[in-house]
Amino acid sequence: MPSGRLRHGGLIRIGEAGPLPNPHPGVARGGPRDNPPVLFLSRRDVEELLDLDRLIEVLSSAMVDLSAGRASLPPRVAAEVPEEDGLLAVMPAYLPSAGSVGAKLVSVFPHNDARGIPSHQALIALFDEHTGTPLALMDGTHITAARTAAGSALATRLLARADASVLAILGTGVQARSHARVIPRVMPSLHEVRVAGRTTGKAEALAEELRGQGLPARSVASFQQAQTGADVICAATHSSEPVVRGPWLSPGSHVNSVGFNVAGREVDPHVVAGAMVVVEARSSALADPPAGAPDLAPLVREGRLDPADVAEVGEIVAGTRPGRTSPEQITLYRSVGVAVQDVAAAALVLDAAHEHGGGTEVEM
Repeated sequence: MPSGRLRHGGLIRIGEAGPLPNPHPGVARGGPRDNPPVLFLSRRDVEELLDLDRLIEVLSSAMVDLSAGRASLPPRVAAEVPEEDGLLAVMPAYLPSAGSVGAKLVSVFPHNDARGIPSHQALIALFDEHTGTPLALMDGTHITAARTAAGSALATRLLARADASVLAILGTGVQARSHARVIPRVMPSLHEVRVAGRTTGKAEALAEELRGQGLPARSVASFQQAQTGADVICAATHSSEPVVRGPWLSPGSHVNSVGFNVAGREVDPHVVAGAMVVVEARSSALADPPAGAPDLAPLVREGRLDPADVAEVGEIVAGTRPGRTSPEQITLYRSVGVAVQDVAAAALVLDAAHEHGGGTEVEM
């Protein structure tokens, strides 16, 4: 991402146009009365500017940076709100391939679904990689949904069989919708999308919505029915009981699991133990919650999952680890979400704002 900022409708790149005049002589530049404007990007701005196909490619580079040790990714920390089973997580990162440093604040309040509010809500701030100057503040709720689905799409492209044609969506919330929108972009042979949820009414409503978008979608009565015979399964639930189970999977299936609940596991331990497991980063996914995946960390402690057998997406992209090794192999991408994905997506949005216009300058 080029270092710069929008000012009075135009892009001034730091170092190209020279320093801006100091309107307050005698006050040191960078003082409290001399802060450059920050570009604020609303959810509508982000939705209009974020290119999903480019996002998949940007995440591919970000994952390589992460696995090669070039990115800085501290462990995620969170303040818990036990009365609501909620948390507020802080996720900073520096990503050289995007030329960006930033942080996401994300709240996860699972009971919001009943209130008609997204369970995941977020803000992302980007800073100049050379000076640390704040550049942009943008909605992170849409980015969180889009980059999570784009990460699953990247994993699907790397791990699913080339002839995969049946997609199962487990869940009916924001992430389910996002996955149903993005995963078909990497499934050229797609001919059926099955939707299953805890309530058949919500599953049918989502299937109808997807049909309106031109997808061959239908609702099914159970998670088992959705998975039986499916080639790609996307689990996006808050279930504390496994919704992906070994007996329901067909040989050669690929599973994307993105749901999170500290009280339980979305994927059956027998599936994890028998599958090729791929994550964004072992240091994150194999840690104890809230940083890691509840499906993986307990199996590591029990000796049922060897961390050395867990591959990273960036390693597969770079060719340092193999992907699928046989048509019958079960592959599992277990995502916990990492901040380099958020920073990569946010940098893509900011670049698009610089190129096409968008956002509002705010004096801090």
